[in-house]
Amino acid sequence: MSDADKRDILVEVRDLRKWFPVQQGFLHRLFGEKALHVRAVDGVSFEIERGEVFGLAGESGSGKSTTGRVVLGLSRPTTGKVIFDGQDLAKLSSTELRKLRRRMQVIFQDPMASLNPRMSLGKGIGYGLEIHAPEMDADARRDAVVEILERVGLSPANFFYNKFPHQISGGQRQRAVIARALVTKPDLVLADEPIAMADVSVRALLLDLMNELKRELNLTYLFITHDLATAKYICDRIAIMYLGKIMEIGPLREVYQYPLHPYTQALLAAVPVPDPHARRAEPMPEGEIPNPINPPSGCVFHPRCPIAQPNCAVEVPPLRELRPGHRVACHYAERFLP
Repeated sequence: MSDADKRDILVEVRDLRKWFPVQQGFLHRLFGEKALHVRAVDGVSFEIERGEVFGLAGESGSGKSTTGRVVLGLSRPTTGKVIFDGQDLAKLSSTELRKLRRRMQVIFQDPMASLNPRMSLGKGIGYGLEIHAPEMDADARRDAVVEILERVGLSPANFFYNKFPHQISGGQRQRAVIARALVTKPDLVLADEPIAMADVSVRALLLDLMNELKRELNLTYLFITHDLATAKYICDRIAIMYLGKIMEIGPLREVYQYPLHPYTQALLAAVPVPDPHARRAEPMPEGEIPNPINPPSGCVFHPRCPIAQPNCAVEVPPLRELRPGHRVACHYAERFLP
């Protein structure tokens, strides 16, 4: 039996693509011009083991959130497969996918936007149980909501149960969003920039809470972030995305200690350090992320890459394993090997 066979895989993503059609004018259609698409996710493959925190990191516009939405079945893939606990989501009917939804939940970035201002916390958190656990009566739902409120630190729970989102602080709202995601006792939780809107003073507390709940409830996280310092705090493995593709993937400590892709190196170099005299030794990539409607040929990072060679513009680098469990999509990654 291979190592891959021994691993307990909860989510398997195979060559995933999600392209969005671009609205074009009448004349474009009349003259039969080629349809345009935003290539938000363009050939992504990875696996998430049961019980781990798998991170997706990269700049805004790299396709992280779109990947997460497709993994949860909130959006259908253009091509490719998402297999959750042995089930291909694309082959499930709407009814079957709805039944599976109880095991797949999401923590959104902005708690004020994702909480219904007309619902009390108790009603809003318990609403998921009304949908996904209709067999529970009102008393059982209330008990479940009270229990999860206590678990996330909104105590006394009976005090917060009847509060509305505008009546509590930002950190407490984020805890309420976490409670709402966990009340159905899911297996997989998509955490999409879950602390980005929280005050700096409570971010570490929220990450500690998520780690504690992961251990207590046997959760698996797909953690999406643009902040590599945050990812370092919580993730077990990480994939670095750029323009819809994975540039590098591996165990977090391995990727941080031995970054093999110039883009990963640039992201790590951009992490602030508490030293006013520190200076970057390597040049940062110039320019902005290219248009996903017309991405660069070859390696999509080559227009901004400090080590790009002529073949980088024409040859797409495969995702190669250069260290145990550590894969990178770069023609010249060997030069960075320790």
